[in-house]
Amino acid sequence: MATASFRWILQLHKDVPEAARFYAQGLDFSVNVVTLRWAELQSGPLKLALMQSPSDHVVSEKGYSSLLSFTVTDINTSISKLMELGGELDGSIKYEVHGKVASVRCLDGHVLGLYEPS
Repeated sequence: MATASFRWILQLHKDVPEAARFYAQGLDFSVNVVTLRWAELQSGPLKLALMQSPSDHVVSEKGYSSLLSFTVTDINTSISKLMELGGELDGSIKYEVHGKVASVRCLDGHVLGLYEPS
């Protein structure tokens, strides 16, 4: 038996309710808790915690951040929904032998990888 189990992934955001809306409406996460400073969302077994950043600096501009990767059923629809919510396509959709891949930056610059299998 494992001595540790995965609890959640934490991201810092300037506006926690807006970030929760981005994940809930853009990627269909269910929202367990949302306050001005903290949110807990879930997608299958993945739990994502969002916390208000202690400063305005969340992710360095166009720098590196954590990468959350998601399998989606329709990459074009997912990208459209995320962009309507303030996301930014980072590069173009790539058409690989195994499927389509793309990167989207959320409101605070965190990178989301999207994968649609062939």
